Formats: sequence, C-alpha cells, structure tokens
Amino acid sequence: LDEASDLREKLQNNTCYFREKMSQAGFDLKPGVHPIVPVMLYEAPLAQEFAKRLLDEGIYAVGFFFPVVAKGKARIRVQISAAHEQHHLDKAIQAFTEVGKELGVLK
Repeated sequence: LDEASDLREKLQNNTCYFREKMSQAGFDLKPGVHPIVPVMLYEAPLAQEFAKRLLDEGIYAVGFFFPVVAKGKARIRVQISAAHEQHHLDKAIQAFTEVGKELGVLK
C-alpha cells in the first residue's frame, strides 16, 4: 500500500462510478464514499424479492432487513471491489434498473 495506490484508486473510482450511475437511475442510496453501497428499499419483502430477481439476472447482492437493520430500513447491500471492471458495474446497474422498474421502485 505504501508503494502503490492503483488498487485503492480503482476501488474509489469504481465506488464513485457505481454510486453516481445508481443515483442517476433514481435509486435511494445511503450517503457515503465507502465501497459498501446500501440501496434503500425500506420494505423487507421488497428487498427479498429484489435480491432474488437480481440473482436471476446473474447479480449476487444481499437483502438486509430486520433484525439485521431497523424495521422499515430494508436494503440491498452492494459491495464494490477493485476487481470489478466497468462492464461489470454497468451490468449490475442495468440489472438493478430493470428489476427496479419491474418492481415499481423506479418509474
């Protein structure tokens, strides 16, 4: 880490890219600059169904709901990595957007 910062920079770039594109798509994200991106859905059944549909699209993301988080604060937890390439992020964003429209999260 002292000698090279390329992976740290890539992780930061990936995180910023994913957050920006997801926000532009209309998702409610908990604020932050860290690579754990909570996509707020608020309702446990919706988070469970959303995660299932994402998996059907080849995207593994975990739904978090009570008792892991407070009631009414259900979410999908996305973990960004320096190993992701932009096309991976784009595929995930596309899947989120399609599922979000199908489930009425996005207009």
